[in-house]
Amino acid sequence: MDSRPSVIFFRLKSKKVAFHRLFAYYCSTQNPTIVEKTILKCAIVDDSTLQRLSIVKLIQMHPALKLVGEYKNAVEAKVGLMSTEIDLIFLDIEMPILSGFDLLDDIQKKPQVIFVTGKTKYAFKAFDYDAVDYLRKPIAKDRFLNAVHKAINNYKLKNEEGFDDEDFIFVKSNLKKRKVFLNELRYIEALGDYVKLVTDFDSLVVLSTMKAFQALLPSDRFLRIHKSYIVNLDKVQRYNSKTIELDKDKLPLSRNRKADLVEALSATQNA
Repeated sequence: MDSRPSVIFFRLKSKKVAFHRLFAYYCSTQNPTIVEKTILKCAIVDDSTLQRLSIVKLIQMHPALKLVGEYKNAVEAKVGLMSTEIDLIFLDIEMPILSGFDLLDDIQKKPQVIFVTGKTKYAFKAFDYDAVDYLRKPIAKDRFLNAVHKAINNYKLKNEEGFDDEDFIFVKSNLKKRKVFLNELRYIEALGDYVKLVTDFDSLVVLSTMKAFQALLPSDRFLRIHKSYIVNLDKVQRYNSKTIELDKDKLPLSRNRKADLVEALSATQNA
């Protein structure tokens, strides 16, 4: 099996922007009065009144979202969206007369889509429509926030907003390319012929060996601490002779790697 990862590496200049993006995201989940720069105009299409109300509440709590349309079926939405410009749509699939898929087929200028449904059987078809995410009802808040975060990132990428002067990589996961910012990458875990990338917001699996993937990361910011783990040095909070702590994550530390860790952390502090 080819061990080379499906990754394109971009090295740029500054490390400052990602902190502000992470801080803004944290504020969005803790304090609704703090507003992000990016505002996505969004709409809800769902034939369930209770589900629409639950999504409305989640949208109203998020400072980067503005609700501009609420529709009880796809027919109503088709008419409304002709005169309302939106960036993101929370879309049910099974509805009377027109399904969510039918609605998307009829829309010329398609917004980003987060599918919201009670069934899993449509998941593969949903991603044929380039869905941002696929949320199961009832919607968990953390899944909602992760999905919205992806939509915000996509919006910024498309509009070239807020991503200047950062380091990032493109990785291929689940047949799709994903942009991963190195300041958000917490650690990498070996999974046989694959590696799992754990970020501040989610995780994804990429076809690669640890050795091949490590070669693509800046050595002054990432360190192999164990045969199965590479860690972002900026994320390390505590360590002892056996483990490293990154917030709620605790990773094993090989005995022969501790000296490397101490030296690397000292170098980052003095940089």
